[in-house]
Amino acid sequence: MHVAEAVRSRRSVRGFLDRPVPPEVLRSVVAEAARAPSGGNLQPWRLFVLAGEPLAQLKARMEQRLRSNPQPVAAEYEVYPRPMPEPYRTERDRLAEAMYGLLGIPREQKLQRLMWMQNNYRFFGAPAALFCYIDRRMGPPQWSDLGMYLQTLMLLLRGHGLDSCAQEAWSLFHDTVREFIAPPQEWMLFSGMAIGYADPSSKLEALHSERMPVDSFATFMGVP
Repeated sequence: MHVAEAVRSRRSVRGFLDRPVPPEVLRSVVAEAARAPSGGNLQPWRLFVLAGEPLAQLKARMEQRLRSNPQPVAAEYEVYPRPMPEPYRTERDRLAEAMYGLLGIPREQKLQRLMWMQNNYRFFGAPAALFCYIDRRMGPPQWSDLGMYLQTLMLLLRGHGLDSCAQEAWSLFHDTVREFIAPPQEWMLFSGMAIGYADPSSKLEALHSERMPVDSFATFMGVP
């Protein structure tokens, strides 16, 4: 797959087939994505990749957690700024309404929306997943390095016909993840990621988030 096609076809998939991801593919893309740039070549990403029985065990533990105590723990970082300024709020709301519209869950059914969001913690049925950590001593530049690594990884997955969904939602239950995979204390959970083959029968298969026109976010100087 040409890199441009991988960029165009990459999307956040929220419905996966129960089809295993070849382990050799997982290993190769995780390794190859480390060619992503990082300031000073620090390579600050720290990953845990799960499939098979370990992934099933984590899902079962999260199901138990959500039944007994669905309240998230204190966040170690804010996923979104508060309050959310414009135009960012509009873009986020537009995506949410498109998604819940396809699911048939109106805005006033807040409990149903919350319950559907818990599918994040089932990785939307994906057969493979990863968690991305970063050393707490790192700063904003190294956090941007994580984004470059994860994007590179997702594009490499597309090259193998795979899909993904990056999930900062896992940061809200970082304690349960920590209890299961036992990372070093100095590591902070940034994001999870669901990995697998998109389910063409999913209600959200038709969801394609819009992008702002290029002239709304880019200023070209000396470029015709």
